[in-house]
Amino acid sequence: MSSLANTDPEVADIIEMERLRQTNGLELIASENIVSKAVLETTGSILTNKYAEGYPGKRYYGGCEYYDIAENLARDRLCQLFGAEHANVQAHSGSGANMAVYFSTINYGDKIMSMKLSEGGHLSHGSPVSFSGKMYKVVQYGVDHETERLDYADIAAMARKEKPQMIVCGASAYPREIDFKAFGEIAEEVGAYCVADIAHIAGLVAAGLHNSPIDVLPFTTTTTHKTLRGPRGGAIMCKQEYAQAIDKAIFPGLQGGPLMHIIAAKAVCFGEALKPSYKEYCKQIIKNAQTLAATLDAEGLRLVSGGTDNHLMLLDLSDKGLTGLQAENTLHDAGITVNKNTIPRETLSPFVTSGLRIGTPAITSRGMKEEEMKQIGTFIATVLNDIENKQKIAAVRKEVEALASKFPIYAVTE
Repeated sequence: MSSLANTDPEVADIIEMERLRQTNGLELIASENIVSKAVLETTGSILTNKYAEGYPGKRYYGGCEYYDIAENLARDRLCQLFGAEHANVQAHSGSGANMAVYFSTINYGDKIMSMKLSEGGHLSHGSPVSFSGKMYKVVQYGVDHETERLDYADIAAMARKEKPQMIVCGASAYPREIDFKAFGEIAEEVGAYCVADIAHIAGLVAAGLHNSPIDVLPFTTTTTHKTLRGPRGGAIMCKQEYAQAIDKAIFPGLQGGPLMHIIAAKAVCFGEALKPSYKEYCKQIIKNAQTLAATLDAEGLRLVSGGTDNHLMLLDLSDKGLTGLQAENTLHDAGITVNKNTIPRETLSPFVTSGLRIGTPAITSRGMKEEEMKQIGTFIATVLNDIENKQKIAAVRKEVEALASKFPIYAVTE
């Protein structure tokens, strides 16, 4: 940090403040994680200096021989990790990966069927404020309002009625396992393409702790920075017959020069995920999520669908007379970072919401286990059950800092 501190102390100060915030608090945002020092080192490496438009063996610039090795390594490791036939690791984000699948398969104005944003879906699945909602006709399924889970019979009936050209499955706020085989069967019946967006659960899928879409669907997209614990970016896996179309959709269709320092960091991340210790890490993510959920439930907080099968849970705060925005801001004062989130039957705006989304990947990366989850659940309940009590919030913050100090983000020996 000395070079940055000497060159631009303002930016150095910002980074240091953020380091302290992460170190002294608890990150419970389900889409966030803590990368290894190896991933950090790669993202800040000399690989950022080079243009490498094109693909390995077919670049538009000279001097790319080592970049070819790095990208091939990332692609091969991703295919090995998931058992995929083809991988594209150039996508800058999960949204860009989804866009590439749409662009390679369906036409402007075609119909997409996807999960409602308010009930667990994602902006890039057809929200009217996203490119996906502006470029395509969109019909959306939700969860059953009694069970708060996907009803595949209802989804199949909608598909038969609407006859979409593309069905999107996967979610950003759904705490239950998704049946990708069921989606594949629905898509096949109505003659639609189907893409699984596993951005949130990719690590769990790779570890064999969630069923995989790879063998049952033609396309799978993901980010690399959530449960995969890698750099911020996206990736696409597909059947070999779609490989050329997907690669062309990314470059030159959507992007120019790839971010080779990020692609190399993706290779590092995939290599880490291929190690036996990674499966144990993912098992702990789920154990932690289920313990935290059980603690919150015992403290009188309502869990959407009654619990979780994966790395996240949703709290319905409506019976507490609280909004997600209130809860997010007050927990922030206590050193706990979460995000407000819409819930099924939502009545408030996405800027306010009736719920909270809580996840365990980042705190699991710090080494926390079930006993710590019980403490954290108690911290959250203490704040939310007496949200105006400034003294309690301040006391919880001290306890949060004490707990966080026992689990440094980066150990001195790393």
